[in-house]
Amino acid sequence: MFYLSGVDGQTCNRVIHTDRSICAFKGSSVDISCIYSSYESITDGFWFSPERYHQGQNSSQPEDLSEDSQYRGRVQILETERGRSTLRISDLRDSDSAQYLFKFKTPSFEWRSDLPGTTLTVTDPDLKVKVKVQVHSYSWSELQCYTSCRLPHGSSYIWYENGLKMAKKTLSSYSVYFGFASSYSCAVRGHEDFPSPPVCVTGQTCNRVIYTERSICALNGSSVDISCTYNGYKVSVKSKFWFSPERSHQGQNPSQPEDLSKDSQYRGRVQILETWRGHSTLRISDLRDSDSAQYLFTFKTTSFEWGSDLPGTTLTVTALQVQVITSTVHQAYTYAELKCRSSCSPAGVSYVWFKNNKKIIKEERPLYKDQFYPGDIISCALQGHENYSSPLIYALKFPVVSVSPSDEIMEGSSVTLTCSSDANPAANYTWYKTDGNQKLHPLAKERQLVFSSILVSDSGEYNCTAENELGKRTSDMISVDVKYSPKPPSVSASPSAEIEEGSSVTLTCSSDANPAADYTWYKENQTLFQGAEGSYHVTSISSEDSGIYYCKSRNQFGEINSTSLFVDVLYAPKPPSVSVSPSAEIEEGSSVTLTCSSDANPAANYTWYKEDEDSPKASGQIFTITDFRAEHSGSYSCGAKNKIGRQNSTFHQIVVTGAWTSRAAGITTAVVLAVILLSIFLLIRKKKSAKRSSEPGEPHSKQDLNQQLFRSQAYTLSYCRSKTELQSPPEELLYASVQFSKNQSDPLSSNIEDSVVYAEVQFNSAAPRSQMSATEDSTALYSTINKTRTQHESAAHHFY
Repeated sequence: MFYLSGVDGQTCNRVIHTDRSICAFKGSSVDISCIYSSYESITDGFWFSPERYHQGQNSSQPEDLSEDSQYRGRVQILETERGRSTLRISDLRDSDSAQYLFKFKTPSFEWRSDLPGTTLTVTDPDLKVKVKVQVHSYSWSELQCYTSCRLPHGSSYIWYENGLKMAKKTLSSYSVYFGFASSYSCAVRGHEDFPSPPVCVTGQTCNRVIYTERSICALNGSSVDISCTYNGYKVSVKSKFWFSPERSHQGQNPSQPEDLSKDSQYRGRVQILETWRGHSTLRISDLRDSDSAQYLFTFKTTSFEWGSDLPGTTLTVTALQVQVITSTVHQAYTYAELKCRSSCSPAGVSYVWFKNNKKIIKEERPLYKDQFYPGDIISCALQGHENYSSPLIYALKFPVVSVSPSDEIMEGSSVTLTCSSDANPAANYTWYKTDGNQKLHPLAKERQLVFSSILVSDSGEYNCTAENELGKRTSDMISVDVKYSPKPPSVSASPSAEIEEGSSVTLTCSSDANPAADYTWYKENQTLFQGAEGSYHVTSISSEDSGIYYCKSRNQFGEINSTSLFVDVLYAPKPPSVSVSPSAEIEEGSSVTLTCSSDANPAANYTWYKEDEDSPKASGQIFTITDFRAEHSGSYSCGAKNKIGRQNSTFHQIVVTGAWTSRAAGITTAVVLAVILLSIFLLIRKKKSAKRSSEPGEPHSKQDLNQQLFRSQAYTLSYCRSKTELQSPPEELLYASVQFSKNQSDPLSSNIEDSVVYAEVQFNSAAPRSQMSATEDSTALYSTINKTRTQHESAAHHFY
């Protein structure tokens, strides 16, 4: 431990590392700590290793270890209290052996790094057993397991005797009654691969096996020697051989080691060499990856067999690898520096480089710089072992995209896109999807892009890029077309405003579907149209086309109906019809209701008119006259109107029962009376004239007198009829007839005093054609004319 003191008190800019050096085992964890202080507030502080930042791109600037890729996931920065920082490194490796320093910054100050920090040494456990023999008892000894490297706190130990593990022995010291033939070894639990060498309690003669190397790394195709020394206490060795626990466990008898010289896998490749007594060497040639294993030696005497719990020598067979140290990717090529390396880096050997299977004569170093184009193939080998070259590395080839499943992709199914590129070093992949602007959006940085339940929105164009240290390549676009059943259709009518009768109307049905849907139009469950186009066209729509419409969209994956669409066709009023209530005879003073009806959309407004009158009588569908009188009689019509058009009804004549009859009867009565009086006057005058003229001659006959009277009455009737027709309504007919009833045996005398003439006039009033009905009404007028009857003659006159 070392300190830096301030000139004035304890507050100054300084860093004090807790330990100058630390030794730790491979695979373990270590804490490297310091305390620091400053006059100002510290804005930044971090740990770094001078050895690491000298290898970086900017060797003059320290690199924060927490951002160093070599330490990724293995470094933690702990600050349990203000001014104290701890760097914790886990899973220690040989490459972690280095010096570590802490650095901080303030707004105006930066701690420099010229002073040394803490040096970490990562090593295998260098354990040793120290024997302390009791002075008063030569058969009692105390064994102590120790190491020059500081062990983790609370470490547990394992003890071995003659190669066999001793149970329940976990402390660093062990007291035992020993035998002169026994050897002892110890290991730290968790690091059993690195036990101490076996030691004899007294002297150097005891049963033991000591391996020359704990681990050996060799290249594919090369040869390796694995050696050990062994000894049997004052007894000759009866048998000895090398074996591999991994191979023995695969044999017919897993509990019995199998001599490698008899193993078929090693046949012709294994030699057992013993250059002197007590020293054995296992030589394996033409090494293969499968030869990577642990190898142990065992021997037997007549009364002893060496145990196999202690580890032997671990062999790792590896191949050369081409590592990309630096690279600069250009559009057409990549400039890179390559290194031929392996986990076993033998010293003092020459290398051979191959480019496109041709040997590069001038290069024998492990480093190689060049320009590499797509398709270039590079490898390396050790000189003399060209047949065991490294795996090929090459610039990226264009990636290929595959889709699974390869047939139609249904919405909701699982879909996997795979990007493949033949590349070494292995490529890193990125997936992209283009949008409508042809812009690429990164989706994932995986070789496979997986849709567990693909959506319609996932349809589109995809591609991937493959990138490694030797370049970057982009695949062709691949289209993902997600199929799905029709979505709920939308329906619309054009024009979307009011639809008038006779106009052209198009109903449109659209539904999102893949593949595109076929459409069927219905009107109230009646099929109208079916086809790939969703439009149903009506060139001249009529009122009968009003109703509820809907459509169905269908493809091979399903079908669905739309919501209903009501089509409301507007049209002008149809010719109105008029009805009268009551429909029988209409009496004066009664209530009369006229109703106008017309089919129209929208509903019509009604107006009532009377013939020969300019202004409307009323508005509304129903026109009621509560006290109907003679002056209300006449012809009525109605008009129906909406915003589309207008229609008028025909005139309908309405007449009060008896109105025309009474009027006609009064007129006729007056006329008849006048005619009768006139007839009587004429008859009397003529009779007087006849009397005067008959005095000198014979009187006229009775027949002549009657004929004259008939002619006079006929003339009177004709006059009366014409007069009545002029005064009657246009369609009313008046009929009149005169009948005379006389006694032939009674002659007409010259005196008319006792003669009586009866006249009867009947009027028939026909109902008008406008559904007005009227019953016939008869009015009889009677006139009595007295005349002198000589022979009881009488005449009766009847008018109909």
